[in-house]
Amino acid sequence: MLKKIFALALFGLFAQSLAAKELPDFTTLVEKHGAEVVNVSTTQMTQTSQGIPGIPGLPDGDPLAELFRRFGPPIPHDHEMPREQETHSLGSGFIISSDGYILTNAHVVDAADKITVKLADQREFKAKVIGADRRTDVALLKIEATGLPKISQGDISALKVGEWVLAIGSPFGFDSSVTAGIVSAKGRSLQQENYVPFIQTDVAINPGNSGGPLYNMKGEVVGINSQIYSRSGGYMGLSFAIPIDVAMEVVNQLRATGKVTRGRIGVMIQEVTHELADSFGLHNTSGALISAVEKGGPADKAGIQPSDVILKYDGKAVVASKDLPRMVAGTAPGSKVAVQLWRKGATKEVSLTIAEMPSDGRSVRSSRNESSGEQIARLGIGVVELTDDQKKQLQIEGGLLIDEVRGANVRSELQRGDVILALGNTPIASIEQLNNVLKPIPKGHNVALLVRREDTASYIAIKLDDK
Repeated sequence: MLKKIFALALFGLFAQSLAAKELPDFTTLVEKHGAEVVNVSTTQMTQTSQGIPGIPGLPDGDPLAELFRRFGPPIPHDHEMPREQETHSLGSGFIISSDGYILTNAHVVDAADKITVKLADQREFKAKVIGADRRTDVALLKIEATGLPKISQGDISALKVGEWVLAIGSPFGFDSSVTAGIVSAKGRSLQQENYVPFIQTDVAINPGNSGGPLYNMKGEVVGINSQIYSRSGGYMGLSFAIPIDVAMEVVNQLRATGKVTRGRIGVMIQEVTHELADSFGLHNTSGALISAVEKGGPADKAGIQPSDVILKYDGKAVVASKDLPRMVAGTAPGSKVAVQLWRKGATKEVSLTIAEMPSDGRSVRSSRNESSGEQIARLGIGVVELTDDQKKQLQIEGGLLIDEVRGANVRSELQRGDVILALGNTPIASIEQLNNVLKPIPKGHNVALLVRREDTASYIAIKLDDK
């Protein structure tokens, strides 16, 4: 009996020891680094209407407003003049230098007329924006203070999926709130966010946490909490942070010039799928497939063509298509870079000069011709040739308009109204040419169609019918 009790006691001690090892204690980290985190509040002046007399707070858009205008007492003319009203928002930030430089999200301070930073010791300072970069959602603020506690920068390359991380911020205005979780993934690409390889976590992040730091267990900042995935507006277990190395690259430019300069090469790219790799004779899906080349741009001048696959950029392997925009953007305009391509079954080396990314791009919409035409049986589509006016509007020299998608391809990515620009490496200008290019290709093989949809061109892999 005593042996049984002793064994149970030992098991209990072992379980407690195991739990202590598996569940970290964050108290020391918070006590040591909590003062590095700040609250960022903004004030913005907006124009608003004064509402309806006799009913305080009733906005002009309310259904009752029109009723009172028609049947209520006369409304003085000056009453409907708009007036200025203050709107407020809250976010978080953290100190990166003891002389008052603070990092936060660009969306936290966007369009703010007044920015106030409150430290952990409750002191408040007016802040000015040194610079903000919307593409990475990073903003640099400055307050007039010295001797401030600053963060230590973590090593993103050493950050591992599954390790514990901690966030400190002001969700819903509750200052210095602490939440913890693990790294769920690294290098996440989000829609419209091509320049940030996000850190995904399951740390509870809510409105007000934006701009706050993400700490590792060493007390080093590894990211800026920036976005959540939510259907309700609140935390759902998917949070995204900007890696600190990406943020600090932006900070260095903002401190030096107040803006961020990025490189561009003038191409549109897409992922290399297994089907596309097979159609181009590639042994794996590494690289970035070129779907369109800007006429007169750096890539065009270097001889890069649609259907080329960029395998290496400046000596670094392009593992996935999402890697290329970040590599190019991080290259100083005017630099000369060596690029390794895959073209028609062989590698090719070219050199190009990086251009500067403009603030805005130009898009061209294509018109859609609904007329029917000859059937290209093996592709499972119907096509018609483009008119001269359509080619001029699209600024292309050839192409075939898809006016029907049938058979197995109804479930493919092809759509009525798409324009076929090329099959593999061969530009397509006529139905006859497309038929001739298809003839020698064996049945059941994958072919890559370069398809333009509105202002975007991309390759789509299609398996030929067995006809």
